[in-house]
Amino acid sequence: MKLAVNVDHFATLRQARRSDEPDPVLVALLAEQAGAEGIVVHLRGDRRHIQERDLRLLREVVKTKLILEMAATGEMKKIALRIKPDVVSLVPERREELTTSGGLNVIAGQRVLGPFIRDLKKAGIRVSIFVDPDPGQINTCAKLDVDLIEINTGKFADLNPGAARERSLKKVKQAATLAHNLGLAVHAGHGLDYRNVGEIVGIPEIVELSIGFSIVARAAVVGIVQAVQEMTVRL
Repeated sequence: MKLAVNVDHFATLRQARRSDEPDPVLVALLAEQAGAEGIVVHLRGDRRHIQERDLRLLREVVKTKLILEMAATGEMKKIALRIKPDVVSLVPERREELTTSGGLNVIAGQRVLGPFIRDLKKAGIRVSIFVDPDPGQINTCAKLDVDLIEINTGKFADLNPGAARERSLKKVKQAATLAHNLGLAVHAGHGLDYRNVGEIVGIPEIVELSIGFSIVARAAVVGIVQAVQEMTVRL
């Protein structure tokens, strides 16, 4: 299974002091050298962490795959069409949230999302949607002709071991099977860490995980290279 490392929170630390470091671009290069097979950044409307400067430099230096998480807005589409990341992952975004708290409501937004997705694909950009493990949402993703989905594992990750967590894991498994059968590549992420990732790794349809905060937190203690290596051996 592949690992894509989200470097947003290195930028969060930098922005806390309006400093030049830590530089998420340097971190991305070290993560690649340590075994990451993709780099993920979320360019938010409020620019709370990743800046356009970061995105431009990452496009120049990332050798594996650059994944841009973004809201489906006109501003972000212009940026994506200019930078041309390998993958755009469409996510919900609310200014008041600490982090993305749920999947995109594709059913409610499909009329807007359809032409938005087509414009990105015409530019040669693969399109993903971050989505809850809900059959209706996943079926709509397939109808919109996205290339892949990222299943939101946040609810599973927040639960303690027990019956509720097993039910949540079952929903993730069923969602992965459905998406795979619909011809979508299946990724997963949100809330995954060194302790709970093994259960998601055991789902054969999921081919890539996007992990950020737990790796950043671990890197604060042992460094980014070791933190990435410790995660890759679990996949």
